[in-house]
Amino acid sequence: MLVEVLLILILISLSFGFYHIVKQQGRIILRLDRLEQQLAVSAQPAAPAGLATGELFPSFRLPDLEGREVALEEFRGRRVLLVHWRPQCGFCDLIAPDLARLESVFQKRNLQTLLLAYGDAESNRKLAAEHGLRCPILLLKDAEPPEPFQRLGTPAAYLLDEQGRVSKPLAEGSDEVSLLAQEAAGGDKRRRLPGERPLSQSRIERNGLKAGTPAPLFRLPDIDGRTVALQEYRGRRVLLVFSDPHCGPCDELAPHLARLHQEHSKNGLAMVMISRGDGEANRQKAEQHGIQFPVLLQERWKLSKEYGTFATPVAFLLREDGVIAKNVAIGPDAILALAREGMNP
Repeated sequence: MLVEVLLILILISLSFGFYHIVKQQGRIILRLDRLEQQLAVSAQPAAPAGLATGELFPSFRLPDLEGREVALEEFRGRRVLLVHWRPQCGFCDLIAPDLARLESVFQKRNLQTLLLAYGDAESNRKLAAEHGLRCPILLLKDAEPPEPFQRLGTPAAYLLDEQGRVSKPLAEGSDEVSLLAQEAAGGDKRRRLPGERPLSQSRIERNGLKAGTPAPLFRLPDIDGRTVALQEYRGRRVLLVFSDPHCGPCDELAPHLARLHQEHSKNGLAMVMISRGDGEANRQKAEQHGIQFPVLLQERWKLSKEYGTFATPVAFLLREDGVIAKNVAIGPDAILALAREGMNP
């Protein structure tokens, strides 16, 4: 009798243990199923940005440079390269000659470039004249951009078909907009225009020249009219700062650079600021922040392009032999850290 009771107790114990093992395995399986589902969801490709191909671009009506109201519907029957634009944007300035060169090709292909631009009529008219752009420019000065361009930078572009529907995915940034324009013009199948780069050479450096690269030379006027050349600083370390008189972070950085220059001018580091804009605006900023080192004026983004960056403020530390010592520093904190490093090599 005692043996039977013991056997029953053993069977009950084994059954109870087996139940918990099965239950625990079930939980593990459920967790693995959930994890597999989560991984499957995360592995799915992200939804494409912007409007889908075939979707109708929203209607809009905006003033052109002469003040005439222009609606998107006026271009029905023609394809449209619709570009989100800003005349103060370095990358817009950079691809403007490409768009201008393609206009004659676009006309033959029933294609119209249309710029939706920030800024005033004068700044847009000036940029168009400098690069030979003859396409319509509509102003966003007092209006929100069409919804597909909201929360996007410049340049960005859609290619629309004759009915105003998206025929190519959204292009963001100068590289992609330039490639979209060349593709719309016929790509590599057509004969390239004089001076036009092939697609394989159309990529634009935007992340700054790398450490170990010889710094591009320059001769530029300062805010007092004196010409200053980079070669004058050969044998000294140089902190080369790209700035803009209308840039908030540049204003934040300027007094710190002025103080470092005054307190550590004998530490072997020369400071040179390359700025955009006119001389008067830059003179006022230099006086406001107490800047005593040279402030030189570049033509639009010309020198910025050679250094491979269009942001402000950014800075490069140059060695005594004129070679870039560190990768580009972006923003006030990184630039100040680079300046201190240059003072204490």
